[in-house]
Amino acid sequence: MALRAAIKRPSGFLPLALSTAALAVVLLRLAIFGTAREIIAGRPDEGPAAHLWQIFMTGQAPIILFFVVRWLRRDPLGTLSVLGIQALAILFAMAPVYWLLG
Repeated sequence: MALRAAIKRPSGFLPLALSTAALAVVLLRLAIFGTAREIIAGRPDEGPAAHLWQIFMTGQAPIILFFVVRWLRRDPLGTLSVLGIQALAILFAMAPVYWLLG
């Protein structure tokens, strides 16, 4: 299976879409509110953007696991290529959070 065919499978592109959505949530939050902390009920809170980011990032794990189990034996090179792209997408989605907290 070629890289293009592997990426077209839902288990191949959904983690990429979730990483992109997580990055978009962080960037949109920064663009609208900046780096200010949210205060809810008088106490600092992570806010809905952080919760969405966490859901998108953890939601990838079962999809990636399914992809590996399903395709690794059939096409190791294509599977590892897609996993590399997914790993890069995860790093890009995590970079702003690391930069802001670091």
